[in-house]
Formats: sequence, structure tokens, C-alpha cells
Amino acid sequence: MKKTFILFIIVLFIKLLLQHFLIDPAYDLQRDEYLHLDQGRHLAWGYISVPPMTSWISWLINIFGGSVFWVKFFPALFGTVTIVLVWKMIEELNGRVFALLMGVLAMLFSVLLRLNILYQPNSSDVFFWTLTYFIIIKYVNTKNSNWLYVAGFAIGFGILSKYNIVFLVIGLLAALLLTKERKIFLQKKLYIGVLIAFILILPNLLWQVQNHFPTFNQLKELSRTQLVNVERTDFIKDQFLFCLNSIFIIAAAFAGFIFYQPFSKYRFILLSYIIILSLYLFLKAKSYYAIGLYPVLIAFGSVYIEQLLESGWKRYLRPVAIIFILGLFIPLLLVAFPIKSPAEIKRNNAVYKKFGLLRWEDGKDHDLPQDFADMIGWSDLARKVDSVYSQLPQKDNTLVFCDNYGEPGAINYYSKFKNINAVTLDADYINWIPLSRPIKNVILIQEASDDDPERTKEKPWFDKIALVGMNDNPFSREQGTKIYLLQGARVDINSIFATEIKARRKR
Repeated sequence: MKKTFILFIIVLFIKLLLQHFLIDPAYDLQRDEYLHLDQGRHLAWGYISVPPMTSWISWLINIFGGSVFWVKFFPALFGTVTIVLVWKMIEELNGRVFALLMGVLAMLFSVLLRLNILYQPNSSDVFFWTLTYFIIIKYVNTKNSNWLYVAGFAIGFGILSKYNIVFLVIGLLAALLLTKERKIFLQKKLYIGVLIAFILILPNLLWQVQNHFPTFNQLKELSRTQLVNVERTDFIKDQFLFCLNSIFIIAAAFAGFIFYQPFSKYRFILLSYIIILSLYLFLKAKSYYAIGLYPVLIAFGSVYIEQLLESGWKRYLRPVAIIFILGLFIPLLLVAFPIKSPAEIKRNNAVYKKFGLLRWEDGKDHDLPQDFADMIGWSDLARKVDSVYSQLPQKDNTLVFCDNYGEPGAINYYSKFKNINAVTLDADYINWIPLSRPIKNVILIQEASDDDPERTKEKPWFDKIALVGMNDNPFSREQGTKIYLLQGARVDINSIFATEIKARRKR
């Protein structure tokens, strides 16, 4: 027990340490991270982009000072506690030291490491998927129906973290109904657990109703602009890439459910995997939505492999399994993490192209992976905006207005002016545009593809319109973004914004 505890502590220390050394200093935070941090300054029971839990964490990050360390700490923490759950699953399945070592290493050096470098709800999403599976395993093992209460809390908070967990609920309920474990539906406490989950998410549901279900509108837009470019073959290929160095463990889990008698009562987990993956394929979902399925499979696969290699000459294959996990992770480390500078990636991007990492949401290949390009140029943009903002005598009447949600978030994060309050009509910022003071000047941040007619029409809305800066970083996803200074409003800008906001909310 002492040896396993020491191993446990070492693994967790490595996990927390690794997350802070996997990003080259050339990169800033990623687009979504800025939005999530700004949500912590506008606490609410709902947001257009994500459920409210991320804003609670952002509030804490801002309380702690908002440094990059704290931004990266929380996804790393969720990744760490996910590994803890896999450890506890293996113990629950009577796995011993080798199963624990193999399962935890497979988790440590997995796609989870990639997921946990970004402050997004994906890390907490995988945690709540894993927690839900762990709770169901405990229920099946102990027949203690009180675990169904705990499942209600896990799913409720999981939904408040990311709506993606609804697919887990659908898959699990369908799988349980189709197996001998369907007797769970006779448990009164199951329905009390459902009530607990409903009570937890009720404030968010009410927010959705009051705001005309903006999340559904966002999902429609996502389907129209991004999911339409998703290829089902790419989705399947990505599942193999996610588990490349632990593919034999996943295969062992499938075999264990079928051939290993102690796992027969858990076959509903394999069925839930098939149902959920089928749903994702049908809906052409993004491949990373399914990552939450793999921690539980790694736990089962590790225990089954330990049984297979328990005695005789087979014991000598155990080091081979460990070497396989570590050896295949090295090529993934070289391409899946931003540990190389953008210039170096561009010079040697053949391997990135081979793995399909250069394909963006627009369905086209670019010089860098999209997540990497989304981490470049933000601090420089904020510095250039600050340079313009500092020269304006009437800052209270100046609005920093942007094209997309990444731009105001980055400006608000890096700006030395804490009350700069950059906004956009994109994402949640549409609810945060300050209209209580008259707007006389606008610092306009516009994407390269955006040609605003206000700059060229005969009777513009402002006395002066000037191009004062540009994002000229060739590696940035925001390359070509322009900074305009619009001074001396001739019309009521506040009324124009109010009308546009009202129209967009009705869409």
C-alpha cells in the first residue's frame, strides 16, 4: 500500500508539473481562454457559449490575480483528479500495482495532457464523464443505491460545466435499459438523483428560457459553419489518434467485457460507448467530444491486461506494455503540443499535415494547427490598442469595439487600462456592451475579411476615420486584423448599438 501511495503522489506531481512546460513562450493564451476569463467578471446563471461553471472558476482566477499560472492551473487540476478517478476505478476492479501503473501512465501520457493545457470546459467535462462512470461502477459493485444520489450531483454539475455530458446520460440510460442492469430503473433513488440533477441545472434552464435559448441558436450556427466541414472518417481516425499509445489497453477493455467473467456485469459500459459514438457520428460532432469515453476503458483494459500477464513467461511482457505507452507518446509530444516556435513548425510541417493537425474548422490546411494559431498575436494587439487609447483625452466616451470574441477578451486581459472594457456583438459580449454613457469615439478592431462600409460612404458616422494599426504576424489566426480610430460621432452611436443588439437577440 505504501508503494502504491508513493507511486500515486509521484504521478500527480509529474502531471501538475508537465502542464506548465508544454507551451513555448512565443504563444499567448488561446482565443477561448480570454472569453472564459471575461465571463468571470460578468457572473450569471448562463452564457451563450458555455454553461456557468467556467465563469465561477474564472472568478477565482481573477481573485488570485489572473496570471497565466492560475489560468493553466485549473485545467491541470481537473486532469489530475481525472487520473485520481481512474486510479480509484482500477482499485474498485481489484487491479494491483501493475494495473495501477499502466492505467495511470496511459492517462498521464494521453490526449488528456493536450486537453489540459487550455483553459476550456473540456477538461472539467472529461472529469465529470469519468466521475459519472466511477459512480455507476460503485453502484453496480456495492448495490448501495445511495450512489444514485451522488450520480445526480455529478451529472447536474457536469451539465453546468458542459452540455456535452447529455450524450453520456443518453448513452448510459439506453445501455442500462438494454442489459440486465435495467433493474436500476426500479430504484426510487434513481429518480431522486434525477431530481437532484434537475434542481442543480434549473437556474441555467430558467436563464435559457428568459434569453430565448441562445445556446440552441449557437448550436445551429456551429452546425452551419463548422460541423458541416466535419468528415466522419476524420472523426473515427481521431479516436485512434487520441488513444494511439494506449490502443492495446482500449482493445483489452473491449475483450475483457466480452471474455472476462468478472467484467460481464459491466458490459453496459461497452454498449454505452457504442451508442454514444454512433450518436456523434450521426450528428457529425467534433471528434474531441468523445474523449470522456476513454478513461473508464483505460481502467478496465489495465486490469484485464494485468490478469492476462499475471504468471509465467507472460510476466516479462509487462515492461513491453509500459515501453509501448511511453515510446508512442514521444511522436505525439512533438506534434500535439505547442512546444515548438511557429517558425519551426512551418519549416517542418509535413508530420502535422500527416496527422491532419493543419486542418482548421474551415476545412482547409494552414501553416499551423488552429489552436496554435489562436495563441499568437493577442498581446501585441492589446499593446497596439493601448497605444491608441492612451492618446485619447476623453476615454470615458470611447468604446473599443471588435469583430470577434477573441479580440476584446485579449485586449481586456493584456491591457494596462483595467477599465478599457473592449466588447463585440459576438458571443457573450453582446450582453456586456456599455450603453449607459454616450459614445463619441470608437477604436474599431476588424478582421482582414471585414470591409466596413462606414469607412468609405459619403456621409460617415464620424468626423475622422483613420487606420492606426494592424496585426501583421504571419502566424496568427488574426493576421491582417486592422485597428481604426473613429472620432467625433455625428449620430447617436448608443441607439445604433441598442437597435442592433435587440435585432440579434431575436434571431
